Amino acid sequence: MATGVKHYQFIEDLAHKVHDLSSDALTAYLTNTAPVSANALYGDLTAPVSTNLSSRVFGTPTTDGQVNGIYTLLLPDLLLTATGAVADFSYCGIYNDTPTSPLNPLICFWPIGSTISGMDAPNTFLIDSTTSTLTLT
Repeated sequence: MATGVKHYQFIEDLAHKVHDLSSDALTAYLTNTAPVSANALYGDLTAPVSTNLSSRVFGTPTTDGQVNGIYTLLLPDLLLTATGAVADFSYCGIYNDTPTSPLNPLICFWPIGSTISGMDAPNTFLIDSTTSTLTLT
């Protein structure tokens, strides 16, 4: 997968204590419409894909800390399993499902590289740790 792109609001949200990246419910989102960096909330996304998928919540971070002023968050692999027909998607991202104000703030996204279509039960889609890593400098 390609390099991730942060949602601009994420930086301000960090400064305002919206995120606790080590314990909040960081959740994957899928969409077939290119996300916009200026989007701030999950509700801003165009046609996010969430129906007929297993849990999209990442587990406890594998790595969460800083060394020499560089913070790294490494999320565990996330295997999404179709429980029925899943809409096409070509982008994957991460939002925080814990805060209620703001509701479901966006963190980052990346293009998958090609459109995933025809995903049906019991097909799976793996979000691996190389794409679910966040580095802040």
